[in-house]
Amino acid sequence: MTASGPGAEEAAGHDGSAPDGARTTVTVIIPTFNEADNVEELLTRLAAALPAHLECEALFVDDSTDNTPAAIERAALTCPFPVHVLHREVPVGGLSGAVVEGLKAAASEWIVVMDADLQHPPSLMPELVETGRRTGAELVVASRYAGGGSHAGLSGRYRVAVSRASTLVTKSLFRSALRGISDPMSGFFAIRRDTVHAQAGILRPLGYKILLELAIRCRPRAVAEVPFSFQERYAGESKSTVREGLRFLAHLVSLRTATPVARMVAFGLIGLTGFVPNLCGLAALTALGLHYLPAEVVANQFGVAWNFLLIDLLLFRGRREHRHWADRLGRFALLANADLLLRIPLIALLVDGAGVAVLPATALALLTTFVIRFVATELLVYLPRRGRAEDVAAPGHAVAPGPREAEPREPGQREKEGTP
Repeated sequence: MTASGPGAEEAAGHDGSAPDGARTTVTVIIPTFNEADNVEELLTRLAAALPAHLECEALFVDDSTDNTPAAIERAALTCPFPVHVLHREVPVGGLSGAVVEGLKAAASEWIVVMDADLQHPPSLMPELVETGRRTGAELVVASRYAGGGSHAGLSGRYRVAVSRASTLVTKSLFRSALRGISDPMSGFFAIRRDTVHAQAGILRPLGYKILLELAIRCRPRAVAEVPFSFQERYAGESKSTVREGLRFLAHLVSLRTATPVARMVAFGLIGLTGFVPNLCGLAALTALGLHYLPAEVVANQFGVAWNFLLIDLLLFRGRREHRHWADRLGRFALLANADLLLRIPLIALLVDGAGVAVLPATALALLTTFVIRFVATELLVYLPRRGRAEDVAAPGHAVAPGPREAEPREPGQREKEGTP
């Protein structure tokens, strides 16, 4: 659906022009989930802040179950720039997924992403774009932690603490990719379309931290920051949930284990944690009077189940849809138990055939079977079936119609998180 105001062909706003006299096109992507009471005020403030040299359009990517689409249509009637609505039938990927759909549909030189609740001040939008034009930056972040910025709009000490801790953990995990970004949790930023559009197919959003996804996967060559004060929500309720926090942690693991070497390290660390349920199961079974040999076999399955749960939820989350969970579990259990059958003959071969001492032979066998099990897990458990290779390139994505061709959708849900 396209909802355009009377001045859609020529954006109006403040007088003024860019220093070089050039005009710049901007698409403001606004993901919405039940934000009907905020839409009109948002567009009013955005129009009031718009200088003449910016040709602006607003693109709402909407997953609402209330009357937000109708509110956008009403507000667009008096808006001096084009307003478009893209409804999603299936709200895949939460807020980040909505933003990615908008990124695919945008055709302007610059793309600005902001929330609809007015915690991101619309008056700052032109400054983000102008900073990018002036400095040559490909990404400009509105930062609460740059000099002059503030997180005053965060409600309560708990959310402030969560925000600080999330920022610290994220920056420590991705020092290189986030160099020059003091607020990687920000949901308010401007990015050149050329920087992100070619990479849209590799984006794998989960939850609400789309800036983190873009900074790590797209690797903009130059980054700038503009300080801003995080505002109080204008209307409505925060969509913050514990579930979104867990999705954020899963997203961190997914980004950190994007390379095979990193996945192998994580695979090994998860495997080590499997000793705990294994030993606890062994102790319980032998205490019940079961002979230690069958108890060893049964207890090993506790460790296998634990390892599968963590690997499936954290390490290969983006590939789970390729096979049914029972198929994945069966294959994983088969590989884990085959590991034990392979290790013992290998140790015997090293000791008796090659004359290697028992301890070095055991360590070498453990390392060898670990590498084999990791590779086999990737290839046999989480590799897509033949004919579904396209799912690897963009798992969980729906094809986004253009901003003027958005389709109606059935009621659904998307848990949208405000900035922590």
